Amino acid sequence: MKFYRDLFGDIIASENLFAAWTTFKEDKRNKVDVAWFERHLEENIFALHRELKNRTYRHGPYEGFYIHDPKQRHIHKATVRDRILHHAVFSVVNPVFEETFVPTSFSCRVGLGTHKGVDAAEKMLRYVNLNAPQGAFALKCDVRKFFDSVDHEILLSILKNESRTKPRSGF
Repeated sequence: MKFYRDLFGDIIASENLFAAWTTFKEDKRNKVDVAWFERHLEENIFALHRELKNRTYRHGPYEGFYIHDPKQRHIHKATVRDRILHHAVFSVVNPVFEETFVPTSFSCRVGLGTHKGVDAAEKMLRYVNLNAPQGAFALKCDVRKFFDSVDHEILLSILKNESRTKPRSGF
């Protein structure tokens, strides 16, 4: 079993926060909230770093809006500083988990995604159909409003129990 130490320190490092900003802003230059954050970039990044280091950071509220792609979806967007932190966490934590994913997991993984997942599913179905005279089936489903329906008290209880049984990683 591999152990990781001081992931929190790696996440909140100023260099990581600035790198997260660079990744985050790539396709968002024309957004008002992003421009405001960039106008005071160093001040904002160092303030975020201090709050994280002093453990006084609090995630801000989400802004809700609707998009149509092609069906209407209700999206909730975090503030710029919170999304930068999301990128900072991802850059440190993703490599830890990436090596544990099965090869046929495609969702939300760098370099993979929906199109490669569809290609892999097609190859698997073709292989099974060649070797199974009765044919094969694939189930595609979505649990409506899944994340909205997660009971946060139960989830936090599970996470607290897991953290008690696992060795501390520094995070």
